Amino acid sequence: MAQGCLKCLKYTMCVANFLCFVCGVAVLSFGVYLMVNFNFAGLTPSLASLNIPSMLLISGIIITCVSFLGFLGALKENRCLLMTFFLVIFILMLVELTAACLMLIYEAEIGEIVTRDLNKGLESARNNATKMSDWDIVQNTFKCCGVYNVSDWGNNIPGSCCMKAQCSSRDNASKTDQEYKEGCLKKLKEWFEDNFLTTGIAVIVLCIIEVLGMCFAMTLFCHISRSGLGYKL
Repeated sequence: MAQGCLKCLKYTMCVANFLCFVCGVAVLSFGVYLMVNFNFAGLTPSLASLNIPSMLLISGIIITCVSFLGFLGALKENRCLLMTFFLVIFILMLVELTAACLMLIYEAEIGEIVTRDLNKGLESARNNATKMSDWDIVQNTFKCCGVYNVSDWGNNIPGSCCMKAQCSSRDNASKTDQEYKEGCLKKLKEWFEDNFLTTGIAVIVLCIIEVLGMCFAMTLFCHISRSGLGYKL
């Protein structure tokens, strides 16, 4: 009976970690794709290393490595790997909870930093046409213009600010009645507020998965220890 439970737990953990490994590879690949094609350094030059592609890349590497560690530990019934997997998951969960608390506590300060960096990015893009692609993507996606409004661009209004399909070039976007009136900062804040519940649910689901992973690893570790199987610590 104990051996049957051990095998069931072992293969359940193997399958779960294999699925997480596949997801990690997908996130890693998507992060690399975004980093190659859209680095978003033109939006927030000071926070270029904390952009979405970089975060996806780091997340993908962490998920891939941790899930491989759990898969190998369960498959080989290696107590050392299982304990390492448990500790890594525990540390990651503490880091996530700490980061979430800090973001809530310093929400205003973070908002000021992002706003200041967006203004720097816009100023840089206004003087350097090669950095306009990131702003074009954001303005087309969120139907916005500038940080606060169209006046942020001065006389050099990009075509991505234009509401009309025929206004595709920057020269066509010279009349202020054709541009999006709302700034991208407001639109981004509204988007985050609209997706706050979804983000919260995703964080809770992630924490549940991590707790289940720790429970599975520790249960399998204890079963192996009691049965005298597997590699010793």
